[in-house]
Amino acid sequence: MPTEPSGRRPLNTRDWPLFKNLAARLARGGATPNAISLASIVFGCAAGAALAATSHSHGWAMRGCALAAAAFIQLRLIANLLDGMVAVEGAKGGPTGDLWNEAPDRVSDTAIFIGAGYAAGSSPVLGLEAAVVALFVAYVRALGASVGAGQIFLGPMAKQQRMFVMTVTCLLFAIFPATSSALSVNSSMVDQHSDTTAVMLDSGVTFFPCALVLVILGGVFTSIRRLRRIATFLRNRVH
Repeated sequence: MPTEPSGRRPLNTRDWPLFKNLAARLARGGATPNAISLASIVFGCAAGAALAATSHSHGWAMRGCALAAAAFIQLRLIANLLDGMVAVEGAKGGPTGDLWNEAPDRVSDTAIFIGAGYAAGSSPVLGLEAAVVALFVAYVRALGASVGAGQIFLGPMAKQQRMFVMTVTCLLFAIFPATSSALSVNSSMVDQHSDTTAVMLDSGVTFFPCALVLVILGGVFTSIRRLRRIATFLRNRVH
């Protein structure tokens, strides 16, 4: 059985038979960890595009975009899981594995949060801020490894938690796309004979901004926790 790398993110899902069998099939089929990592970028960018598309669609099409974004986010996470499993359990890791393990995640995070910033009722500024915070959280983790403290995966807003927040938000938006618009649209401005889809144009006013704020605040707190852990390690090393 392969030795578990010390810097590998602890994930219970690696023990699930479904993913064990899927990783084994991919390894036998000739799939490489780097190719799977590349697929995670495709899924991440597709999720970002689907999120942004919610602001340019209406009705069931808008719901469909939100559901597609949730699906692509999960596919991105599955690809992130499988690339490591194929590399380690499948013994197919290569010299550029660390590079391909990190760079695609940064692209996917950025695409998803910027896309969320352009989602229906959202804020591009919040999306950009969430992307920057996500990058900084990952940077602090890498910083810990560079100074000898090891990879620090402390939460509460690590990658899995960030993607959980965005997935749940997409599902809520798909189920209740007009929840916020019903409160925010001035009824006196809507002609009683107009198409009710006009009211939907302002849907999702609260869902995505609230999710992005949660990611930002949680990411800042996560960064502080990780920095404190690194500082403690450095102090103890001196003594």
